[in-house]
Amino acid sequence: MAIAPDFLDEIRARVGLGDVIARHVSLRRAGRELTGLCPFHNEKTPSFTVSEEKGFFHCFGCGAHGDVIGFVMRQEGLSFPEAVERLAGEAGLEVPRATPEEREAAKRAATLHEVMERACRFFEGELQGPRGADARSYLARRGIDEETRARFRLGYAPDSKTGLRNAVMDGSHPEALLVEAGLLIRPDNGTPYDRFRGRVIFPIADRRGRVIAFGGRLLGDGKPKYLNSPDTPLFSKGRVLYGMATAREAAHRNGRVIVTEGYTDVIALNRAGFSESVAPLGTALTESHLHALWRMAPEPVLCFDGDAAGKRAAYRAAERAVPLLEPGRSLQFVTLPAGQDPDSLLADGGVEAVESCLEGRRDLFDLVWEMYTEGRRFDTPERVAGLEQTMERLVDRIDNRKVQHQYRTHFRQRVLRRFGPRWHGRRRNDTDGIRIPSGTPPEALPGSAVRHVVATLLRHPPLIEEFCERLADLEIGDGGVDALMRSILSLVHDAPGLDEAGLKGHLSGTDAELAESLLGADIYAQWRFAGPDATIEAARKGVSHALDGLGSTGVKADLAAAEMALANDPSPENVERFTKLKLAQLERLQGEDELLAEDPASGPAFGQLGRQS
Repeated sequence: MAIAPDFLDEIRARVGLGDVIARHVSLRRAGRELTGLCPFHNEKTPSFTVSEEKGFFHCFGCGAHGDVIGFVMRQEGLSFPEAVERLAGEAGLEVPRATPEEREAAKRAATLHEVMERACRFFEGELQGPRGADARSYLARRGIDEETRARFRLGYAPDSKTGLRNAVMDGSHPEALLVEAGLLIRPDNGTPYDRFRGRVIFPIADRRGRVIAFGGRLLGDGKPKYLNSPDTPLFSKGRVLYGMATAREAAHRNGRVIVTEGYTDVIALNRAGFSESVAPLGTALTESHLHALWRMAPEPVLCFDGDAAGKRAAYRAAERAVPLLEPGRSLQFVTLPAGQDPDSLLADGGVEAVESCLEGRRDLFDLVWEMYTEGRRFDTPERVAGLEQTMERLVDRIDNRKVQHQYRTHFRQRVLRRFGPRWHGRRRNDTDGIRIPSGTPPEALPGSAVRHVVATLLRHPPLIEEFCERLADLEIGDGGVDALMRSILSLVHDAPGLDEAGLKGHLSGTDAELAESLLGADIYAQWRFAGPDATIEAARKGVSHALDGLGSTGVKADLAAAEMALANDPSPENVERFTKLKLAQLERLQGEDELLAEDPASGPAFGQLGRQS
């Protein structure tokens, strides 16, 4: 949605920046500015300032900066259009719509919102009236007091086919509109009647807190026990989470969002102080749900019931999430005690019991491993191979290449740790077709390896910052090359962003002479990733694997010693030591194979460096 700059300026002029921020931060006057503790990071000394005159906030601690729209986006986890809508409403402005279709859709949505609000008020009133006595008793038995009922706007739908219809339908809200809103059911023949009858009502709100649907819990016998509104122009159960409006700000503040299975779980957790809780609406978590959760926190915590159904729900969520994973974005899982849900856990053990469960949460990777291994036998090579094949198929579905690589590596490590010693121990001198040294230390790597790394860095200075920690720890026997490496690291630290010409221009004396010689054609005759025509991606892979090779001599020697120790004493400690070192070697060789497959032009360099022994 494109919004005119003039309209944004009008919002900024009408909505006081200090007033908005003061709802979340305790501010005090300091000259012409306001100061307080930053809401975006933990601090004890105020470094957060608000300049109403200039119209922006700034934190000198974490660097957060922006105007009133940016503050609302950060604090409440809203998108830009949502923040504009929110502030425009406060300012008494209507967001301009670009096309007639958009204007008509906005008008229609506003009318539907009015209908849903009137229905919500009707249900709230019925809960407080004489017909709501049984509903109030049910809620009281669930530990839901009057204050909580009001906060979540709980209600009651009387056991009548026309109670809501008669209360809400009028000239401005005709019967057809109530059917469209999902409040009435239109039979094939006959008069539309109330959808919700004889049920405790749980209003469902959108991200802005507007009522868009209802959930109803039946009192007495009958089916279905729980009933949700159908999908409407306002509501799609595969996209909305119960409690999202109240949880969003708390989730951004706490860096955590808790996902439970139902309405009462969310309400119970809220009452106990876990206001960052949400729940899907009678359906498994969808891709839209997961994306909504990730907008609230990087690793949502799924807290399902401690029974077989809860475990199945966790497994379904894991399978749905794996293809969508991105760096820093995952899920965590809490297994509740058998037979308990968050509501009953709180009743039995209080806040401490919930905190204890949350502290024991597991990562997504561990849950996926459990999914494919729990209760199964892997006592033959064929069964282990079947597990590996299953894992590979799952990993291939991950869209993000970095995450895919990490999952593949972690699965292979886990397989080798759990099953490797049994099969690898039978033929320790020829594991997976890779010859292991028989006890003599490998020959030293070629001394030119470091020169090729330095030459590549001179061609591609951005790589210096990427590899700076590994480069700083590198032991270089050649004094001239060592001095040049230190000069390069110092220059990039003091003047980041240098290109090839700029980097060489800052070198002088023997450093400059050595750098010039390293860029000669003879250097990259075999090490082509160091040449002038290599892409930065090829150079990045080349430097990475060259550095792996430079550190491989010690690994090979350690592996040889571990093999000899294992042959003499097959103790669990020696098995674990050998397995870890073998994994390190296999991962390095696998990386070289992948590089050769992707970048044949770089091949000779890695063939010489990685396989030399």
